[in-house]
Amino acid sequence: MTVVDVETGDLYPTRVGTEPSLIRRQDPVVWPGVSSGPIDRQTLASYDEKGFLTVEGLLTPAEVQQFWQELQRLSSDAEVKADERTIVEKASDEVRSIFEVHKISEAIGRLAADERVLDRARQIVGSDVYIHQSRVNFMPGYKGKGFYWHSDFETWHAEDGMPRMRAVSMSIALTDNYPFNGGLMLMPGAHRTFVSCVGATPEDNYKASLKEQEIGVPDEDSITRLAAEHGIEQFTGSAGSALMFDSNSMHGSGNNITPFPRSNIFLVFNSVENRLHDPYAAAAPRPTFIADRSFIPVQR
Repeated sequence: MTVVDVETGDLYPTRVGTEPSLIRRQDPVVWPGVSSGPIDRQTLASYDEKGFLTVEGLLTPAEVQQFWQELQRLSSDAEVKADERTIVEKASDEVRSIFEVHKISEAIGRLAADERVLDRARQIVGSDVYIHQSRVNFMPGYKGKGFYWHSDFETWHAEDGMPRMRAVSMSIALTDNYPFNGGLMLMPGAHRTFVSCVGATPEDNYKASLKEQEIGVPDEDSITRLAAEHGIEQFTGSAGSALMFDSNSMHGSGNNITPFPRSNIFLVFNSVENRLHDPYAAAAPRPTFIADRSFIPVQR
């Protein structure tokens, strides 16, 4: 059953009730507006149905090596590690993520504007796009921590003020993704259901949530219901492959206790027609290095 907050016109109310609820998606998955691009019709139809797609060999082996060296440079740079845009592991103090990385790294900035990346994003959201968020993620061997089940849109809606489900994420693998080294798990088709979560948003919640998310996390009953209905798939593939997934895809990852690290470049493209409002369930928006509010279209 669809729930609409009649007072605010919010199609996806969350963190405002005392009980979780499931809300039917009100937005397209593949938006009209861009008639052609590198994604073929069959793959686009599969993305519409499942909420994600994979691209084998998006980067060449030489490019993978180049970006891997760039990640090593960034993670060992003392100035970068001291920057507020760098998130470290809760227990080990090792670098977990570096945000706004397309502005920190010229190489990654160029990658975000590469036609192999940009044209796919435009094709899905049906318009020009800007970078809502970018980061590099590090999951070292033996001690890399996973992330619990969640929908990115729930947080972007509640804490950033993103009104509609018109954003797409691209995760570009710089290491091989095996079934056993913390690869991303997704529920195919669950992107058509929004899980309204409970619990008020604490002040400056992002400082804790980027290390371990506790607010905006689906309840176990909702996760169980979605998993029973849709099942679970996992992104696996060689370095250089990429995963694109809808903003409301239900996804998560386990810890990496293997010797094999997992690192990726993560780019979130939002439609320029889907500009952020005031947060729907937070007192103030998150910093712009986490949720950009400039809305400047990416240009090749």
